Amino acid sequence: MPENILRSAQTDNTYSGKLQINVTSTLGLIPIQDATVTISYTGVPDVTIEKLTTDSSGQTEEIDLPAPPLAYSLTPVEQQPYSEYNIQIEAPGYEPLLISGTEVLPDVTAVQPVSLTPLEEPEEEEEVIVIPDHTLYGEYPPKIPEDEIKPIDESGEIVLSRVVIPEYVVVHDGVPDDPTAPNYYVRYRDYIKNVVSSEIYATWPESAIYANTLVIMSFTLNRVYTEWYRNQGYNFTITSSTAYDQKWMHGRNFYQNIDRIVDSVFANYLSRPGVRQPIFTSYCDGRRVTCNGLSQWGSKYLGEEGYSAIDIIHYYYGSDMYINTAQSVAGVPSSFPGYNLNIGASGEKVRQIQQQLNRIARNYPAIPTISADGIYGPATANAVRTFQRIFDLPQSGIVDYPTWYSISNIYVGVSRISEPG
Repeated sequence: MPENILRSAQTDNTYSGKLQINVTSTLGLIPIQDATVTISYTGVPDVTIEKLTTDSSGQTEEIDLPAPPLAYSLTPVEQQPYSEYNIQIEAPGYEPLLISGTEVLPDVTAVQPVSLTPLEEPEEEEEVIVIPDHTLYGEYPPKIPEDEIKPIDESGEIVLSRVVIPEYVVVHDGVPDDPTAPNYYVRYRDYIKNVVSSEIYATWPESAIYANTLVIMSFTLNRVYTEWYRNQGYNFTITSSTAYDQKWMHGRNFYQNIDRIVDSVFANYLSRPGVRQPIFTSYCDGRRVTCNGLSQWGSKYLGEEGYSAIDIIHYYYGSDMYINTAQSVAGVPSSFPGYNLNIGASGEKVRQIQQQLNRIARNYPAIPTISADGIYGPATANAVRTFQRIFDLPQSGIVDYPTWYSISNIYVGVSRISEPG
């Protein structure tokens, strides 16, 4: 019977999506080479579809896998619009891990990040991560309505004086008052990529993805700026409950196009004139649940009609809502200089990038080591291009805004001895 399911899944399906697995150590940003990655259908876990090995950057090749018809993710239908795969990862010296339910959509590339724990006992049991249904497909509680602008304590003691993009958010994986739910330290951009991938489909028009990303970032930064949960005595930034916040799924995959959009706009949020805090942007699917805010399905239709991201924002929140940019990004050595670095550039900013790339190359040896001479020549451009390939950025060889902050982010990650506890 399982073979019949497998055969029908392969023969009845003319659509496919791509999948790449990235494997690192929980000790830090240390890629794991020669990990064995075994892929099967979640419904047929005993039949192997693909067996892959990671390279020196801890990455597998991109492979094509069957996925449902594209129309399923472009219209609210009963059929599941993505295929689910089991991914088993084994590497010498690490605990084995099984991720069940990696979601592959047609015509886009899914990226499954994997973090393996070093082996302490010889007979460690395999850890299992189960990815729940996507929020547009599964059943989740609707958001409890909240005001978009939060009252501020006039003393100013408990509220940030300016909007800062945090390095980490602490996600409480449950409702606020559940003490058994674990807290996870998650890099801010990784958190946003996870939520966007959990809340909308990566097959939607780019303007709709961008609009939804802005809304999700503004929602998150309002929680950060107002210290919403810490002021209630909790020790986390935000929850994973859709009743209180937005859906974050421990261990889930994200998508390459969402990855690139978030990297390009991660310091943005939504503002209204005269209001310092990021706006608490309510949103809902617009089909099963309606709200005074953005309709996710509605934004998809507007994107198809040619609406830009800001047009979509204005449609749902009014014409006085605008895109703002945080001036401060936490956890980076220095801010983007305000101009791209390219062949012919020179100076301290170039030297800084060269030094950071050389440190990253100790963990990611595919990146060639270069002379930190402060001169942006072909060798530096080649090292930048290799970095961009590994970390899923357009391979221009130019240090633009997203590349600058990605290099900074990875540099801090490989330099840090241990994660915050």
